[in-house]
Amino acid sequence: MATESSQMFLLLAVFVLGIFADPCESQELRCQCIQTQSDFIPPKFIAKFQIIPEGAHCNRKEIIVTLKDGKLICLDPEAEWVMNIIKKIVASIY
Repeated sequence: MATESSQMFLLLAVFVLGIFADPCESQELRCQCIQTQSDFIPPKFIAKFQIIPEGAHCNRKEIIVTLKDGKLICLDPEAEWVMNIIKKIVASIY
């Protein structure tokens, strides 16, 4: 069951990445997040989501949000509230 959930999240992350990632931004060839935060952040404070799937540059998926005040925060991709926000974003597209 956990594998199925992880696969669904990865699929959603790749889909959302295609929507929210800026193709003009170059991605570093290393992990961007040293630490992650799992504390809830109200969506009204979030200006941008950047979802980076695991790959050759980093062995874990990373979710980086830019707050409206410009602060960057790495979120725990396994936090339930983070997965719920991503599901809502994807659902709003359809």
